[in-house]
Order: sequence, then structure tokens, then C-alpha cells
Amino acid sequence: MSTNSLTRRTFLKSSLLLTGGLLLPNLLKAKPKKLTYKIAVVDLMILKRQKLGALQLTKDIGADGVEIDMGGLGQRETFDSQLAKPEIRQQFLDKAKELNLEICSLAMTGFYAQSFATRPTYQRMVQDCIDTMKAMNVKVAFLPLGTQGDLVKNPELRPAIVERLKVVGKMAKKAGVVIGIETALDAKGEVELLHDINSKHIQIYFNFSNPLKAGRDLNEELKILGPKRICQMHCTDEDGVWLQNNTRLDMNRVKQTLTDMNWQGWLVIERSRDANDPRNVKKNFGANTAYLKSIFQAS
Repeated sequence: MSTNSLTRRTFLKSSLLLTGGLLLPNLLKAKPKKLTYKIAVVDLMILKRQKLGALQLTKDIGADGVEIDMGGLGQRETFDSQLAKPEIRQQFLDKAKELNLEICSLAMTGFYAQSFATRPTYQRMVQDCIDTMKAMNVKVAFLPLGTQGDLVKNPELRPAIVERLKVVGKMAKKAGVVIGIETALDAKGEVELLHDINSKHIQIYFNFSNPLKAGRDLNEELKILGPKRICQMHCTDEDGVWLQNNTRLDMNRVKQTLTDMNWQGWLVIERSRDANDPRNVKKNFGANTAYLKSIFQAS
């Protein structure tokens, strides 16, 4: 028998004597599992939308990965995506491997300004994104309902959006991926929306700036949603100041909330650029990346 085994037997025997033969649960409690957080940036926001150079810039910024956009939408039948070309996809995959980066998600940001509720070819758009996800081994896609799909200002769109997301949920389930939606609803409203959609493959892509702008408690919103309803997070606020200088966002408290929830995953930097120097990509995103890593990846 090993020394470690003998030591453990001696400890347990002593514990039994001290507790009158009852082995109390706290004596067997396992060490809490360390949660893993990775930091990414958005290629669109670092001004490299579907550009191969986004990967090297991501590395220079110090992030662990990148969210790649599916391209413009406008009035097209589907996204204007270079990733539809196998040779372009392979270039991205090869470069990411070379730089030891991950592609954490694909983004359908074209829906920020377009109507998911009314566009006739929405299934083709989403399927093109899912096909690209499968080809690039990406498990999460971001789908914002946007200004035209604002369910607070346009509640009459809810039935159409629910029905369409039910369809998208079936598409995502078949492909084994998750579509993360961003809405204008509060957390309780999003819980109800997900209940109506009834698909584990449709989840919330949580955006910190939404509750902050609306004056809601970000941490309470996270708790209401719970860990199983959130696939990824855009972990920044509106532009103005860096995260470390943002007085309405306590990132240490956010980390404690996520730890208590047992949520882990990708934190994706979208904004929080310095208003005095908004186009200085390396400076803004480098500062925010370093700050997030100092909190979420501290040993």
C-alpha cells in the first residue's frame, strides 16, 4: 500500500473516532473545480471583419481567441461571407493553429440592422452560418435580434420570432451547435422567451451593456438566467472608458457571481473603448484584455 493510501486511512480512522463513528460530509468534500475563462475579441470591432489579419492582431492584443463575423447582410439573400470559400476557411484555420488561437464563435451581426422576424430567407442565412460552423468546428454562433427585432418596443413580433427560433433550434440541434441570441428583454423576459422556444440549442448570448444601459443589476440578471441558459458573453459596456475605469461595472463582483453560478466559458470583448482614442485598436482592446485576464485568469 502506498504512503498516500496509508495517510488517508489514518486520517479517516481518526475522523471516525472524533465523530463517534459518523463520517461527516465535510471531511470527504472534494476540492472545488477551478473554472476556466478565456478571453476573445470581435473581428468586426477590431476593424478586421473577415480579414485574415484579424488573427495576428488578436494575438498582438493578447487575447485567447476571436469571434469572426459572417459578413454583411444588407438586402442580400444571405451573408456576404468569404468563409463560404473552402480555401479561405482553411487559411483562417491554419493561421489560428499557427498562432495557438481559437475561433470561439461566428457572428451574424448583420441582423443588428435587419429584421430576423420578417426576412424571407432567414433559414438560408442561418443555415449558411451553421454550415460554416461545422466546417470550422465552431460550436457557438451569435444572433442579435437587433433594433428591428426589439421585443420591448415591438412586442407584436414575438410570435413570429418564437416560431422562427423554434425552426432555428431544430437546425442547430441537427448540427450539434448552439445559437446564442441577444434580445432587448430583461432576464425574466428572456427566461420566458427561451421557455416558449423550448430548445437547448437556443441560448442567451449575454451582453453586459444591456442591463447596464437599462439601469438593471447585471449580477442579478446573470443569476436569474442561470448557467445553463448562457452560452457566451459580450463582457463590455458602451464605449467611453476602459473596463478598468468603468465605475458602473464591478468586474470582480461579476467573477464572483459567475463562480457562484458555476459558469465558465468565453468572455468576448466588444466595446469599452476610450472615447478620446476610439480607433486605437491595440491600445483599447489590449488594455481591456489585460484587465480581464488579471481577474479571470489569475492563478
